[in-house]
Amino acid sequence: MAMSGQVLSRSGQSRLQPFEQAPRPLVGYAHDYAAGHDTGAHRHPRAQLLFATSGVMRISTEAALFTVPPGTALWVPADTLHGVRMDGPVAMRALFLRADAAASGPRAASAIAVSPLLRELILTVCGEPIVWDSRGPMRLVAALVLHEIGRAGMRKLALPACRDPRLLRVTEALTGDPADGRGLDGFADVAGASARTLARLFRTETGMSFQQWRRQLRMTEALARIAGGAAPGRVAASVGYASVPAFGAAFRETFGITPAGVGNGPRGEAFRRYDTDRAGGAGNLLLNRNI
Repeated sequence: MAMSGQVLSRSGQSRLQPFEQAPRPLVGYAHDYAAGHDTGAHRHPRAQLLFATSGVMRISTEAALFTVPPGTALWVPADTLHGVRMDGPVAMRALFLRADAAASGPRAASAIAVSPLLRELILTVCGEPIVWDSRGPMRLVAALVLHEIGRAGMRKLALPACRDPRLLRVTEALTGDPADGRGLDGFADVAGASARTLARLFRTETGMSFQQWRRQLRMTEALARIAGGAAPGRVAASVGYASVPAFGAAFRETFGITPAGVGNGPRGEAFRRYDTDRAGGAGNLLLNRNI
């Protein structure tokens, strides 16, 4: 769960510089990554909306680990230290946003639902040159992108990060095997701390109990695996649930949908819904100023 000591390569920095300095309020970045590619820890001077049309991204910040499947994007504020690891081949379609445009997004790194409309808007922006015609229809597309970001529903995909080396031994073991059923007593020797100390550290560092943290890990991992095409029954066992109904109930309690509601088909529409109650005036940002 610790941030990688690697940094974005010099070639990667050079490739992204035009997107970070573009004069337009937002620009699209499209790149296909091989399975296992790891960007290393880095930051950008502009906010990003990290989205993939296929594949699962594992995105680490100093505060949390996010498992981001298709149908979801991660909002990354400007200057946020983060690293992205590709869980299988990933077709990334991301946005870089100028400071005024980024006012539409959350203040902290957050997973948001990507509606079918927002998905198509992202792909449209990614198909345009970095310096698109500010007098043409892209001006309206950009405004609509910001409107959709401003009204997008949040997804409970953050797994709080730990810093204490004793906790890291526990969380790294569980991340490697979410089905590990040991309680804190079983991790005491590995961690070099008593169960009572570990329980206190979990509360202090993550704001969760050990049981809550492990459940969040299991649910986010399950979501990634189902989004990748795995059968829910197999996924349930792989993340530590002996009972498929119990797994389904926990999944629904966490995400508001059943495991069958994840995916790209009609049954997956539930996961792509977004919260219209959050709609605001973000879409007017570009309509009322010169770009």
